[in-house]
Amino acid sequence: MTSWRERTLGEVVGLQRGYDLTADDRAEGTVPVMGAAGHNGYHNEAKVSAPGIVVGRSGGSFGQVHFCETDFWPHNTAMFVTDFKGNDPYFVFYLLKLLNFDSLNSGSAQPSLNRNYLYPVKAMVPCPADQVNVVSIIRKIDQKIALNNKINAELEAMAKLIYDYWFVQFDFPDENDNPYKSSGGKMVWCDQLKREIPEGWQASSVLKVSDIVGGGTPKKQVDEYWNGDVLFFTPTDAPDQCYCHKTEDAITDLGLKKSSAKLLPPNTTILTARGSVGKAVLCGSEMAMNQSCYALVPKDSEAFVHCFFLAKNLVEHLRVKATGSVFNSIISSDIESTKLAIPKSELVQKYSKLANPMFQKIECLSRENIELAKLRDWLLPMLMNGQVTVGDRVLFSDKNEARALHEPAIGIDADL
Repeated sequence: MTSWRERTLGEVVGLQRGYDLTADDRAEGTVPVMGAAGHNGYHNEAKVSAPGIVVGRSGGSFGQVHFCETDFWPHNTAMFVTDFKGNDPYFVFYLLKLLNFDSLNSGSAQPSLNRNYLYPVKAMVPCPADQVNVVSIIRKIDQKIALNNKINAELEAMAKLIYDYWFVQFDFPDENDNPYKSSGGKMVWCDQLKREIPEGWQASSVLKVSDIVGGGTPKKQVDEYWNGDVLFFTPTDAPDQCYCHKTEDAITDLGLKKSSAKLLPPNTTILTARGSVGKAVLCGSEMAMNQSCYALVPKDSEAFVHCFFLAKNLVEHLRVKATGSVFNSIISSDIESTKLAIPKSELVQKYSKLANPMFQKIECLSRENIELAKLRDWLLPMLMNGQVTVGDRVLFSDKNEARALHEPAIGIDADL
């Protein structure tokens, strides 16, 4: 640690409040707008050259730190780095992520961040040349997580494209492998849907292909019902991607037994009915859920991807139906009464053979990302305070103990 010195944050970085930009002032463009919660849209003008860092300065995103690798517009809900003062931008990013911003709150009822509260904070900082080495392994982990997320997004988009082509546009392969509707496949008028659908299809609710399950919450005041091994999903647990593998709360087997909550099997689709209304999420493992959700358990377990996209289709129908009023909840009668075009089971089975491997890969990479994030979060504080250093494929601690980083099962590519 010979290059490490105690420095104030003001010696390491310069910060400034972002710029005002109302919705009316935004112009169509490709420049990211970076606010307290990260990327929140685009504009046609950049105020800051890449690379850049923003820190949420108020509200619910107070203290959130985000990195931007392209020129951007820093929004006034955040502060941004104006000067890295010769330091490695990625090192500064990880250093800021380790700060306890709760102790730096300059507001009262509303959390608020003032750079004058940040500048006196002291931290151990190596010389710029060593900073790159310190964060190299963390960057590799984050790059692998980002790559996995990109692969997952592309796989989901591919499965959705096929779904839309087959079940929305009705151009599924006919007996000659030609697109059904475009090739003149027979269409019949459906009074319930007020449109034509392929012959042999029917108008029905999602209950034709799935069972609906409601949620419930064990009594909060009974300690024996909580902090168990059963994942307990609520709308706030809905991830950005399709699979949910972790929840903020967990309940015990007794809590499950003493409430109306049910244990849902993997690949069940959960629909959020209140709060963040209309999100569709697949269970990555067995879990229960609260009463602000409904679950759709596919009657054919192999048809879970079709059920997932059908649930999303249902939500879009409900949004359209709610035009002119507030779409703030889903009730069971909405699910039961909304008619959709339900295909023949043979076609769903054919689709499942294509889509299921894609979603199995998504599920696998989602689990991998959880383990990668755990590894990153375990290593980060030790690397950033000099407790361990990065050698050539080996991490060394101050006690001269070595922990070799061979090609790990989680798959960090040394050349990523």
